[in-house]
This record gives sequence, structure tokens and C-alpha cells, in this order.
Amino acid sequence: MGAAGSKLEKALGDQFPEGERYFGFENFGNTCYCNSVLQALYFCAPFREQLLEYCANNKSVADAEENLLTCLADLFSQISSQKKKTGVIAPKRFVQRLKKQNELFRSYMHQDAHEFLNYLLNELVDILEKETKATKMEIDISSSPEKIANGPKVPQANGVHKEPIVTWVHKIFQGILTNETRCLRCETVTARDETFLDLSLDIEQNSSITSCLKNFSSTETLHAEDKFFCDKCCSLQEAQKRMKIKKPPHILVIHLKRFKYIEQLGRYKKLSYRVVFPLELKLSNTVEEYVDIEYSLFAVVVHVGSGPNHGHYVSLVKSHNHWLFFDDENVEMIEESAVQTFFGSSQEYSSNTDHGYILFYESLGTR
Repeated sequence: MGAAGSKLEKALGDQFPEGERYFGFENFGNTCYCNSVLQALYFCAPFREQLLEYCANNKSVADAEENLLTCLADLFSQISSQKKKTGVIAPKRFVQRLKKQNELFRSYMHQDAHEFLNYLLNELVDILEKETKATKMEIDISSSPEKIANGPKVPQANGVHKEPIVTWVHKIFQGILTNETRCLRCETVTARDETFLDLSLDIEQNSSITSCLKNFSSTETLHAEDKFFCDKCCSLQEAQKRMKIKKPPHILVIHLKRFKYIEQLGRYKKLSYRVVFPLELKLSNTVEEYVDIEYSLFAVVVHVGSGPNHGHYVSLVKSHNHWLFFDDENVEMIEESAVQTFFGSSQEYSSNTDHGYILFYESLGTR
């Protein structure tokens, strides 16, 4: 990597961003799924900032329990404080902690990068929520010691609405979907909200992210045995249902469903479909308030290989207006035009097996 590192430094020359570090990750036997996602998250500016801040604030807590959050914060801190600008780091403690906590990632088999990302974000949320609750309890105890004499105060259960804890992971990645169902008899619209940390989209051959998002929000008619129970009509009725983005997230993570279960084959198959993902994305399937919110692509996790149970993961990252290619220990510069070579294949059988799998977009706000 010494040569590759110096090659990257030479390529960037005096354009090497001040204070930035570009480090490859050592592979511990099929841990490319983890490496590729961690690189995308490291170059997600708000996520990195929050994690480094968390690391700085928790340095003083010597007896802090080790968990995935502390291991990830240590890893990011280790990268950002390197004296060299480029090189290789072994994310050993993080990978060990991951395997210790979740048996799914213990084997040396090919793992799914999206499953890992999902697990990681939800695990970070759980840890932060527990810490917030513990801090609140400490504040309550110190501010009202007389209450403790009668035992801790138990929260009331009879219908008292507790505000959900909003962590910095939520503030970065969480969006809100609204599921609207319109009764075709009385025209009453029933809306149900649900949160998401990423959007999983069905894909079609020779399509685009925009068309996949349109399909995601297309109107579906509920009839025959799928009729909807309308509270106003007090009976099952035909209805129209659609999903809209009520509150777009700051960082929009899009997962392309490239692995599909084929009934006839009795197994999963990789869809190598060509799906165009633009560098600038305009969200159109949102509620009126957020019409034409714009996003900019800053990272892509790529699946390399023809099938779901084997292959490799790499990532493309945009940093300070340069595109970089991360493949475990190796880091190199690529042209922006090279990003389109990862859209997929327009023919079923193609020698190109490098396909965009998880896309990371950052909001530029409404225009």
C-alpha cells in the first residue's frame, strides 16, 4: 500500500485536501461487506462529525463499556488522527466486536452489505437511546433526591404518551413515509406514518432511480380479497393506496433490491439490471411541502460478482470534489465519469459484474 498510497498522494498533488485522510481497510477474510460500508459512512460528513465528537466526549470515561459505537468511534478517531495522509488500517477491534455481538457475521461466508448497514445503524440507535435514558435518570435523581426515599418514580402506563428519543443517527438518516389509503366509496383518506433509515427499491431493467422511486410511490388499487376496512363506512371497501415521502432525510440511503428469490429456481438470483443513478437527484414523490428537494451523490457501495452467495464489495466515495475507489487495502482516484460504469448491465449476460447496490445521497435542500 506504501506505493499505492504515495501514488494517490502524487495523483492529488497540492490538491490533497487539508486535514483529510484516505486509508484502506485490511480484510479479515470476507469482511469487504463491512469495509465498503464503513468507508461510505466515514465520508458521510455529518456522521463522521458526530462520531468524532462522541469519541472526544467519552474519552474521559475510562471504564466505559465497549460496544459497537465505542469501537466505531475509536476507528474513525484513529483514521482522522493519522500522521500520514494515506495508508492501511486494520479495523480489527470493530470486526471482533461485530462478530461477538451478532452470530450472523461470525462465519467467513459472503455477507450482505445492506444487512450489515441496517444492523449497524439500528444498533447505534439502541446504544444512544440507552445512554440518553441513563443520563436522564441520573439528572432526575440528582435534581430530586427526596423522591428516591419513596423508591424510583415509575412512569405512568395508562395512556401517557412518551416522546420517542431522537438520537443524532435519527437526525442524519431518518425520514418519514406516509401510507395514504383512500376509500373509493366515501373518499375518506386514512394516513399512517412510518419512519425509515433507508429505502429499499424494486428495480427493473434499463431504468433509473427516479423511475424506481415513482414505482415505489405508485397508486395501488385494493379490491377483491384485498379490500380495505373503512372506519367511516364500517365495512370492507375498494380503495386506492400509495406511499409518499412525508419528511425526506438529510442523508438519503437507497438500497437497490438486486437479490431476488426466484420460485422456479428455489434460490436467490442477482439482478444485474442497468439502473441509472444520477449524481444529482431531485425527489418528486414527496408531500407538497418538500417538492423538488435536491440531493447529491457522495458514496456508492458496489457488489462485484454474478451471484448472491459469493462476490466482493467495493465502494466509490466523493471527497472534496474528487471521486475515490476503495477496495479493502487499496485506494485510488477515479474520474467522475467512471461512476456510470457501475449502473449495471443492459444485457442479461455481461462480463461486467460491478453493480451499484447501496447509494448515499446528501440533501442540498429545496431549490
